[in-house]
Amino acid sequence: MQSRSQTCGIGANKTALGSRATPALRVQQHSSSQIAANSYSGSVISPPKRGKHFLHLDDFSKDELQDMLNLATLAKSRFYARDETFKPFAGQTLAMIFTKPSARTRVSFETGFFRLGGHALYLDPNTIQLGKREPTKDIARVLSGYNDAIMARLFAHADLLELAQYASVPVINGLTDYNHPCQIMADVLTIIERKGRFEGVKLVYVGDGNNMVNSWLRLSTRFAFEFVCVCPPGYEPDAATVKMAQDAGISKVTVTNDVRSAVVGADVIYTDVWASMGQKDTLEVKMRDFAAYQVNEQLMALAGPQALFMHCLPAERGLETTDAVVEAPYSVVFQEAENRMHAQNGVMLHCLAKTSVL
Repeated sequence: MQSRSQTCGIGANKTALGSRATPALRVQQHSSSQIAANSYSGSVISPPKRGKHFLHLDDFSKDELQDMLNLATLAKSRFYARDETFKPFAGQTLAMIFTKPSARTRVSFETGFFRLGGHALYLDPNTIQLGKREPTKDIARVLSGYNDAIMARLFAHADLLELAQYASVPVINGLTDYNHPCQIMADVLTIIERKGRFEGVKLVYVGDGNNMVNSWLRLSTRFAFEFVCVCPPGYEPDAATVKMAQDAGISKVTVTNDVRSAVVGADVIYTDVWASMGQKDTLEVKMRDFAAYQVNEQLMALAGPQALFMHCLPAERGLETTDAVVEAPYSVVFQEAENRMHAQNGVMLHCLAKTSVL
């Protein structure tokens, strides 16, 4: 691992690509059927009374995302120095809503917020029952009255938008079926630590065109890199989000079915499980359809010695990748997993208006 500095460099170009809009009024309740995926935007959600929501990566300018990465690097350096005086969240609480369980998301948010002086509360699926026992808009306002921020890991993206719509404190997207922006921030931090830069890298994603792909596509409208999504026919990512990324003209964005050609010269090979939580009934079919898309030692060799292997975890070794690849020297999956905590701290420091700590 490279040495940690207080400024995390993306690339030479530091020009902002636009600021987040601040509408005067809250929008009407969203539903998944009413909004095309490429229209998902934090700009139509009224901001909290203080700070910002973190819903999609492209709700922010390039400079704002850079600031989050700088803050993540600072928080990580203080973590390794065991600096017990660095407590920017002292006296604050974070409500964590889970309708989609995850050990990694819970531990990284809860530990990270605690390390920076705050207290995080875990609300499991049975306790919260979002939109069932109580309307989502009511839960948003109740939790806002008790807490300084809300983190939500949900299935439906429309639920996240409604939560943010009615919350008066920052809402942090811990994952939805549409996107996973916190994971991407951790991934970018890891690539910078290993490569010394992020802009200009070639990142090849091999697997299902899922919420991880949507997140990379949205990032490609802010930072300039080459993004290639390789998937079997019929498993391509959301077409509207692909078009939005390509039309932005910032990054080179390609979707292909040819895995062997795509990986050549890649700086990063990235994969994810073939069937996410709630989709395990499709695994038998996907094992057949994705058989030629396993990231194994042969595919990594084809990419070249410069290629890193990344996976957002948990990995199903023997399916989307192999034990040998996960354990290889070019694998950075555990550095990537640790960086979830540091990247999320950077996001929260920015969104809770704690940027003065720099």
